[in-house]
Amino acid sequence: MSRYEILSPEGLRTDGRRWNEIRRFSAKMATTTAADGSSYVEHGNTKVICSVNGPIEPRTANARNSERVTITVDVCFAAFSGTDRKKRGRGDKRVLEMQSALSRTFASTLLTALHPRSEVHVSLHILSQDGSILATCVNAATLALVDAGVPMTDYVTACTVASYTNPDESDEPLLDMNSAEEMDLPGITLATVGRSDRISLLQLETKVRLERLEGMLAVGLDGCGKIRQLLDEVVREHGNEMARMGAL
Repeated sequence: MSRYEILSPEGLRTDGRRWNEIRRFSAKMATTTAADGSSYVEHGNTKVICSVNGPIEPRTANARNSERVTITVDVCFAAFSGTDRKKRGRGDKRVLEMQSALSRTFASTLLTALHPRSEVHVSLHILSQDGSILATCVNAATLALVDAGVPMTDYVTACTVASYTNPDESDEPLLDMNSAEEMDLPGITLATVGRSDRISLLQLETKVRLERLEGMLAVGLDGCGKIRQLLDEVVREHGNEMARMGAL
């Protein structure tokens, strides 16, 4: 695909969205009883299942900290999740980078001092890949942590932004990249805490020109606000359903 085909002369992307629109988003909480908290998120055609256990007794001595809870993250790509049918092992570089980024992101948001000498284990399974995978994992983990009752300062929400160069050489940020846009365009993954502009995660997969970064961040902050509103609706709907069932 030529990069000039990503945005039509009418300003529409390949999937029919405008530059500042996110893809279809749907999510569920408490999808399994085998974990303390769980969630399922579909963002476009990217699909992620998340389960959370904890705070629990640390599984290893390295995970024990006398001052705060330790957050461990496991990421697993299903072999059928991508077009290449590639199975990523635990030692895969991309998997390790995602696990580290997710662990650091939530370590700054969870109230870790409330549960010293314990562990919160987050397990993420990617069932389908269509771009914005790390961002979808952040959003799925947030819902699962809320379902597990792990104390947090606020929602952590994430989205992606691409930098597109028009034929007239002007720059245009594109919110919420799909897989085709990720392959062709430089972009960032951005996560914020609550309604604030505090950035808890900023990851660049490719090089981005410095003069474009400010515009991309502004679009990304707006996108995280949209995702936060969607997550809040899911949490409130789940709470109302639990209340109707008499579980609260």
